[in-house]
This record gives sequence, C-alpha cells and structure tokens, in this order.
Amino acid sequence: MRIVIGGSGDVGYHLADALVDAGHSLTLIDFNDHILQHAASNIDAITLVGDVSSVDTLKRADIHRADIFIAATTSESTNLLACILAKKLGAAKTIARISNIEYFDNNQRNNFREVGIDNLFSPTLLAAEEIQRLINRCAATDIFEFEKGRLSIVGYTVESNSPYIGKEFRSLCLSKGYETNTIALLRNGKTTIPTLEQLIEGNDHVYLVSNAKDLSTLDKDLGEEFKIIKNLMIIGDTEIALQTALILEQNYAVTVILNDNVKAKRFIEKLNKSLIIEGDVSNLDLLQEEGLERMDAFIALTSNTETNIIASLTAESMGVFRSIALVDNTAYTHLSQKIGVDTLINKKLIAANNIFRFVRKGQIEAIASLHGVDAEIIEFNVHTNNFITQNPISEIGLPKDALIAGVVRRDKGIIPDSNFQLEIDDKVIVLTLPKATKRVEDLFK
Repeated sequence: MRIVIGGSGDVGYHLADALVDAGHSLTLIDFNDHILQHAASNIDAITLVGDVSSVDTLKRADIHRADIFIAATTSESTNLLACILAKKLGAAKTIARISNIEYFDNNQRNNFREVGIDNLFSPTLLAAEEIQRLINRCAATDIFEFEKGRLSIVGYTVESNSPYIGKEFRSLCLSKGYETNTIALLRNGKTTIPTLEQLIEGNDHVYLVSNAKDLSTLDKDLGEEFKIIKNLMIIGDTEIALQTALILEQNYAVTVILNDNVKAKRFIEKLNKSLIIEGDVSNLDLLQEEGLERMDAFIALTSNTETNIIASLTAESMGVFRSIALVDNTAYTHLSQKIGVDTLINKKLIAANNIFRFVRKGQIEAIASLHGVDAEIIEFNVHTNNFITQNPISEIGLPKDALIAGVVRRDKGIIPDSNFQLEIDDKVIVLTLPKATKRVEDLFK
C-alpha cells in the first residue's frame, strides 16, 4: 500500500517504522526538518518538509495516489483539516488522530465521514480502555477481548509456588474441564507456541484463549490469587491519567495524585467521584501517607517513564496487588515480566495496533500485540468461500509459527480443534509470530 503519514512525532514515527517493516511504501510529512532527518536515517521512507494541512504539501506528497492518509500530529484541528483536504485531493482512506473524546459519538463520526474523515483514533483513549480491561481482570497481566468478550486472550505469570510447575501444558487446557487453549509462551525472553507435551516452568509467562464463561475460573486457577479490586491509586497529570480516572471511577474508589495546580483544577472539574490530591508524585513518602498500602491497584501515568516504573515497583514492594506503568520507550514493554511491574503499556504500540487493521491484507476486525511478546493477534473475517472453508483447519496450510486461537460463530466463542472447519462470516482469531504474518494474511485475504 501507498501510505502518507502527517506528523513524525512519537506516534507518527512509530507508525511509520512499523508500517515500513510490514512492507508498505511510505511518505512522512513534518514541518520540522530536524525530526525528519532523524526519521530518514532510521526508516526507509520518503520524507517531505511542509505543513501537513497545506494543499501544496499534500500535492507534493502525491496524495492522490495514497491508499491511506494518516494525520498523526499533536494538533487535533490540523489533523482534521488535513484529512478533509487529503480526501478531496484523492486519498482513498483517511484517518485522523484526535484528543476530543466526544468526537467518538456515533453521530459525530457520521458527520466526520460526510466531510471525508473515514476513521478517528485517540492513543490516549485506547490506552485508558486497555487499562480498564486489565483492572477488570485482576489476576491476568494482560487481556484482549474479541467480539465483545465472547473470546478473550489472557496472560498469566506462573508463580514460583504454582501447582502447575512441572506439569505438561496440556494440563492448563484439560484438567479443570473448561474450554481454553495455551497459545503462546514467553520464557527467558523468547516467544514460542508451546506443545501440549512441553513442561511448565516457574516464571513462565503464558497466554491462553478462553470463552467468556470460563474466565473467572482461569483467574482462580492461574492467578497469583483471586482478588477483587476496590481501591486504586493513579499518579500523573497527563491526559491519559484523566481519561483513565473518568472510566475507572464509575466502578472503583479512585485516588489521583498530581503535581500541577492548574491541571488539578481541571481534574476536579471533570471527575465526579475520584479523590484528587495535589502533591509531588515522585515523593514516595507522600504516596504512603495517602494510603498506598491500602490500595488494590496502582497505575502510574506520569509523563516520565522512570518515575512510573520506580513508583510501581514501590507499590509492588508494599503489597499492592496490581501495578500498571506507562512507558514511553517501546523497548521497555519487553521487560515487564523481568523487572517486577505487572504490566507496562505504551500508547504508541496501542495506537499502531489500532491502525494496522486498516492496512493489513484480508478483512481484519482487530489486531493486538501481546505485551513483551514477539507475536501478534489478528482477527479476520471469513468473507469468501474458498479452500479455507472447504477443508479442516489442519489442512489449510497455516504456518507452524501461527495457530487459530479461537473462532466466533453466530455470537458464540469456540476453541477449535484440528478437525474444525471454518464457515463464511466466522470471526477467526489467529496468533502469529513475525515470520508467519505474511503467509497468514495471504490465507485470509
């Protein structure tokens, strides 16, 4: 595909890097020549200095030939205008990064489509929603829901006292009588798809797929313990901290600690139930004074990665059940199981996953990257009657470094065996290691 990205800041740069790796032809626009020079030295993309919302700049980028135009600057108004102009000039599809959450209302979305903006994305809102999923499933370190939760992929760390250590992976699937399957294993920094005969070791990080009715059983059997989250603390004055508090205060007792006096007033205006405390978030004594030890979960969402990690480690050392830290460097996400923080999240990765479904081959419904794991989960829609619907899944040519984790058929989540046969309109959830991604996309295109 020919893709043009407007804005080479954190989100735009990461998107560009990932899309080039996926084999797409890319043009990157930014008004900052220094930033573009950095991008050009690291990414195989055409770079263009200019205003992304300028007709002249878009024409110089051959926008009429673009399959997708992504406006990813930090200015919402610039992104919206750029998408409108790009569509008028011939771009096939436009995607705008926004910050105003109200724009996701269905009526607003329809209004934007009428003027040429096909899709919207907010890295902040996407990250806040991921945090909500993690808190809701307290025993899991990661959770990804498909088709409104009819199938979920969950990640667990095998604790040193787990009764599963030394047993075969088949025991995770069969011993309790629930429908589930182990789909990925992270061990000593290496990602594999485990065999049923392989033995489970302490500190393994395993990913399983399950239908909705068995999730609570999985939590009890595989989680460090089963704990209901009631009280949680958020630190940070960022927009993601505000949006996360807005979502979580509906069901949890939320305490927010932030440094900035002006932003504290905005948090007070926006939040209805949360306790807002102004103070130095890096002061660990303050966190303790405000009840850190009594918290069930701690979420560090400041703009400083190191502050987030150190504060989260402190929370863990004080017995807080669940810790989540926002990190800026995508390389950190591979360290979450090693450094002691339950989950590290990165807005750039989350945003890229959301956008990838528009540029991948096949009718893709959703895409996700497992935290710290070199694998992707892609949800395909079976839309043509061909050999993948005419043969059992063991005979459709799926690469050995990929597997069909689950299928949603007529609103029912199914864990398929090798004799299962796909049908038109099935939603197929596939886990694939990087080397197998292209072959998987070709199967479902």
